Amino acid sequence: RPHRHQQSGQKYFVAWHLSTCCAAMSDHDGLEYVGFWLRVGAALVDTLVMLAAAMLLIVVFGGDMDLGPDQGLVSLLANWIAPFVLTVLFWKFRQATPGKMLWGARIVDARTGLPPSTGQMVGRYLGYFVSTLGLGLGFVWVAFDARKQGWHDKLAGTVVVRPSHHGQVRFEQPAPGGTHNGG
Repeated sequence: RPHRHQQSGQKYFVAWHLSTCCAAMSDHDGLEYVGFWLRVGAALVDTLVMLAAAMLLIVVFGGDMDLGPDQGLVSLLANWIAPFVLTVLFWKFRQATPGKMLWGARIVDARTGLPPSTGQMVGRYLGYFVSTLGLGLGFVWVAFDARKQGWHDKLAGTVVVRPSHHGQVRFEQPAPGGTHNGG
């Protein structure tokens, strides 16, 4: 549990972040959940970005795209470690991967609307593996869920939102200094 001065600092950072970086997102009435097809498009962009990063690592350091159990260190780095690290870093500093950024989408805590914790981000990434079960049913779930959450979102307690004039997003707890509009 953070100390009182750390919590205070976090509140000020969140208020500053929302007011400067995400002004359009600080008003929950101006947000909508990002649905299945936009997320598919974002995933395609992200796949191309990760493929380019993996190929760069392989070209620079040698190795191959082998995903088998006897893959070398470079292949392990390019195929498994780098995608995990890059994805979590994008989420940490931008609340989105490049594909989500194209749509103006952000990953937020499902209860508060604030940036997710590092633990939520790691859990969300690991939840991708759960979402692949049953021929990707956890990803398809986004199309049918009221809050457009995949299984990885539900496991991590996150939602994907973007500015909109159409829908309304509800969070259970108000952001520090914000108003409560939860349901």
